[in-house]
Amino acid sequence: MSTTHVVVVMGVAGTGKTTVGPLLAARLGVPYAEGDDFHPEANIAKMSAGTPLTDDDRWPWLDAIGEWAHGRAGLGGVVSSSALKRAYRDRLRAAAPGLVFVHLTGDRALIEERMTRRKGHFMPTALLDSQFATLQPLGPDEAGVAVDVAGTPEEIADRAAEALATLDG
Repeated sequence: MSTTHVVVVMGVAGTGKTTVGPLLAARLGVPYAEGDDFHPEANIAKMSAGTPLTDDDRWPWLDAIGEWAHGRAGLGGVVSSSALKRAYRDRLRAAAPGLVFVHLTGDRALIEERMTRRKGHFMPTALLDSQFATLQPLGPDEAGVAVDVAGTPEEIADRAAEALATLDG
């Protein structure tokens, strides 16, 4: 399967964006970009200290992701980004029209359990509640699919690829 879509793998911290994103990109035959790599150092320091980012903190990060996505228009790609609010997704779409979103969703307890097991990530479990409070699921007018995060990363990536195929067909 291949795609010329640029796909944003979105969701709260701990849903597996960084794990599922590269697997999905491989299934689609396109490159993957890690959204966390677009964060300015100040954002990483803030989150590492357990302080949620403000919208003003997020705009430059979203703009950098949008610039990457714009450069992949017509070529395809997968990038991870929490993209929790509609306004964030609108900003990404303004930079790269035609984006498609894969919203990784799941049970809060499962997501928290996965967060506690991961090593070396700057996002503490303490910020999970703020992530869920901020989350605005995809609207019916937004191109994208919701995919449950239960199961293995490979199963999740397979479900995401299958769901994306229904958007094209």
